Order: sequence, then structure tokens, then C-alpha cells
Amino acid sequence: MRTPVGICRRFLHDETGGVLVEFAIVVSLFMFLFAALLDFGRLSYSGVMAQSAAQLAARTAIVRPPACTGVPKTHQRGGNTLPSFGTSCSAVGGTCASVATVSCSGVASNATASEIWGRVNPLLPPNATIDMLQFSYSFDSNLGFLGGPYTPMVTIELTLNNFQFASPLAALANAAGATNSTLPSTASYSNFSVSLPAEDLAAGDSG
Repeated sequence: MRTPVGICRRFLHDETGGVLVEFAIVVSLFMFLFAALLDFGRLSYSGVMAQSAAQLAARTAIVRPPACTGVPKTHQRGGNTLPSFGTSCSAVGGTCASVATVSCSGVASNATASEIWGRVNPLLPPNATIDMLQFSYSFDSNLGFLGGPYTPMVTIELTLNNFQFASPLAALANAAGATNSTLPSTASYSNFSVSLPAEDLAAGDSG
């Protein structure tokens, strides 16, 4: 018969369950790395698509009527009364009147904002809304001519909600051996901003 001492000695030298323990550790680490790779890949993809959406929005906005109210239609005369209509705003200081920057959020009731949103929406996360598009029209004395169409610098900013990780990375990290992991469940996007000069398709000196 086996003695208690012999049973304890055999138990201490038994390694038949060692492979299972090692397998559990490796699988936990693998699941954490795999989930992190998928989620950060999704985050990177969403960022690239959002930047493309901002670029597309800016290229469309510069050839469409303003998405904001209060943007002038033509370049008015500045403090210099000598230049004639048709003179480039950059020719002499004060040729064209300086205009305050006009900014607004996108609204579905505006034709330009609605058109742009229809183009960029498929590129954005499902929870994105049209008011996340920010339009800004700022005066640039190097653009346009006196009496011609107002040609501001158009800036499009896209602000998205935080990216939500699909995997419980903190729990997976703890299972893989971390101690009280505080990995976040969300990540903030960088600011997506694109500025382009409005296109001036008109010419002439009749005012």
C-alpha cells in the first residue's frame, strides 16, 4: 500500500497538467494580441476614411454656394477707392473689403451641407451625424478680384465621437497576466481639418 508520504511525493513530481496550464497562458496572450490587432486596425481604418471624407467635403464645398449664412456673394470695395472693378484683391492693399470669418455646423436644410453629407456619410462611422461637419469661410486678400465672386479660404473640420473598442482589452490583458489593467474601452480621433481656396470661375471688369 502507498504511504501518505509516497502519495505526496508523487503528487509533487507529477507534471501531467503542466501542458494544460501553459496552453491556458498562451491562449490568453494570443486572444489579447489578436483582439488588440483587430480593434486598432479598425481604428486606423476609420481614421483614414474620415480624413478622406474631410478632403472630399472640402473639394465639394469650394465649388458650391456657402453652407453658412452671412457669407457675402461678391468682393466689396475696401478702403482704397482707386482700383477699378476687376482688380485683383492682392494688387494693392485695401482693394477688397476684409470680411469676418463665418463658421457654422452642417444642417440638413442647407443644400450644400446636405449634398456634402450624402457624399461623405458612407465613409464615416455609423454614429456620425451631419452636425459633425464644421464649415468655415475666412477672407484671404490673395484670392479673388474687386466686384467678383467672394472667394474665401474654405475650411472643413470633421469631429467624430470617440472610437469604441469591440473587445474588452482590459479583461483580456488581465487574463494574459497583467495586473489590474486600465486599458481604455474608447479612443479619441485626431482632428480632421482640410482648407482649400474657393474656386473663382468668373472673370471680367464690369463690376
